[in-house]
Amino acid sequence: MHRFEPKLVTVLREGYPRAQLVPDLVAGLVVGVVAIPLAIAFGIASGVGPERGLYTAAVAGFIISALSGSRVQIGGPTGAFVVLVYGIVQRHGYDGLVVATVLAGLILVVMGLAQLGTLIQYIPYPVTVGFTTGIAVIIASGQIRDALGLAMEAVPAEFLPKLAACARAFGTFNGWAAAVTMATVLIVVLLPRWISRIPGALAALFATTAGVRLLHLPVETIGQRFGAVPTGFPLPRLPAVDWRMVPELVSPAISIALLAGIESLLSAVVADGMTGGRHRPNMELVAQGVANIASPIFGGIPATGAIARTATNVKSGGRTPVAGLVHAAVVLIVLLAAGQWVGLIPMATLAGILLVVAWHMSERHLFWAVLRRSTRSDALVLAATFLLTVLIDLTVAIQAGVILAALLFMRRMAEVTQVRALTGLLEEDGTDAPMRGKLPPGVEVFEVHGSFFFGAAHKFKSTLRNVQRRPRVLVLHIRDVLAIDATGLRALEELNTEALQEGTTLVLAGAHAQPLTALARSGLLDRIGEQNLAPDLESALARAREIGSDGRS
Repeated sequence: MHRFEPKLVTVLREGYPRAQLVPDLVAGLVVGVVAIPLAIAFGIASGVGPERGLYTAAVAGFIISALSGSRVQIGGPTGAFVVLVYGIVQRHGYDGLVVATVLAGLILVVMGLAQLGTLIQYIPYPVTVGFTTGIAVIIASGQIRDALGLAMEAVPAEFLPKLAACARAFGTFNGWAAAVTMATVLIVVLLPRWISRIPGALAALFATTAGVRLLHLPVETIGQRFGAVPTGFPLPRLPAVDWRMVPELVSPAISIALLAGIESLLSAVVADGMTGGRHRPNMELVAQGVANIASPIFGGIPATGAIARTATNVKSGGRTPVAGLVHAAVVLIVLLAAGQWVGLIPMATLAGILLVVAWHMSERHLFWAVLRRSTRSDALVLAATFLLTVLIDLTVAIQAGVILAALLFMRRMAEVTQVRALTGLLEEDGTDAPMRGKLPPGVEVFEVHGSFFFGAAHKFKSTLRNVQRRPRVLVLHIRDVLAIDATGLRALEELNTEALQEGTTLVLAGAHAQPLTALARSGLLDRIGEQNLAPDLESALARAREIGSDGRS
């Protein structure tokens, strides 16, 4: 059960050091201030109101810090969900998003309790880079309207129609909005180089909002588009569920769960590298699951561990979950006390903030490195995932990317698995010279290198079909086979059946633990006979000589 103990409980059980309280309070305040403009921006970019981003940062942020398997994880809405959430809201409305997010939360809890936290690391690297870069492109394209101040009634959700619609509306270009966007980008990027203690996004938000307000610039604000921003905290509300819609939401829910799991565990790994700690991956998934169940019930959207905010927490001195709890409290206080001022923020300011987020999120150097320096199969997976994310759908991209990567991996493993005849080498000079002269007559020897799984079974059968003569004994050297699956066992079973029909004895040499266990469980070991199982090739040849001398099989 230690694996499922939240780090907050661990800290309290071990004794919370008083000297850490002030650093945690300062870090929580800093991260809370950083989280506010991002939460507003992500809420709007996701197709819901700005208040929903703040609800998410407060509710999910609190739960993730309270239950997290990491001491310094900061949770909330992130850019990874923008595309997915926007698509769900457009198709099924906010109630559909609530259902999908709750389902995703349940999936995450089950994954954590099933101790699948370590399996997330097996998501192929080109897939994560591909969809992350694709999300960054979509986030950036979604800011064109507000960054340029274009007068548009609605913006299509699809990438290419969105670009076409923005191009048609370019005649309504607002230079003041573009100037506000540019000023925001410059402040966010340059200010931390001079004054690292002031969050660039927050400084840009205050400076541009004040500038637009004082100069009466014709730039659209949050209040003008969405109306007054609620200043209270919502009561829990269950969605109006249309059960006919639920099957359509299963696939998006799986994508939300995968995204939340992947990003939160990546964030926890980054935090471990910065603090020297060690997170509990299964507890982390449970925490993310509970947070994603609670967040939409309180009016929020999907949440996960945020890498940038977690890194900010660590750099600011946060070392326990207390900092994350303080961060959530800061967001809640701002929502309750200053929510009415949120409506004054220019949309162009949020566009500038999100453009910087997209730029940092794009991982362009990693993207080009995989394309140029990696294998063709990795480049294919990366390109397919990226293009599907941008042009089709994030859900399709993740599923197709993982499946394509798995298929290419199986092909690669099948290629490296080799089946070769050793008979000639044992009879002549060669690499197996020490065994030369020990091969009895009427014996054929084959060797398998690599995993003996379904991808290599066809190669195995094809090689054995090339045997010209019917041997008295067929020795199969499997010293280099570390794993065998059901298809490999079936191929061996067929080989043994054909051998018995032709009066040939099958002898296995050098089997490792996993193949031996699989042979025993399948009953194939009994049919082959334990006497025909040799620890090495020399013992197998001795068994073959024994069979040849007494005429028994």
